[in-house]
Amino acid sequence: MNLQDYFTFLAPDDIRISGTRIGIESILYEYIYRGKTPEEIAQQFHTVTLEQVYATILYYLHNKEEVSAYIADWLEFARQQREQQRQHPSPARLRLRQLKPENIITQTTT
Repeated sequence: MNLQDYFTFLAPDDIRISGTRIGIESILYEYIYRGKTPEEIAQQFHTVTLEQVYATILYYLHNKEEVSAYIADWLEFARQQREQQRQHPSPARLRLRQLKPENIITQTTT
């Protein structure tokens, strides 16, 4: 099996593990930034096999510059999304913010 066969290339910024909805960034984030072992990662993502985790790490090691840029773009996109959500919270989040901890405590103790 060719290493590329383990992945579905939907777009330049969307590489998934074949047969799953898991992007390689999810696996590699756990491996690179959280220091998890391939076995721990496979246990965390139930739809991914240990072989697929190793293939993802190998793909990263063989294409380190390209995949590092891919992950950096993904991290920046995530940062921008968090900032946008912070600046423009959903109506549900706004309602939750209106509930003050002291109101909840008062309601539960009475």
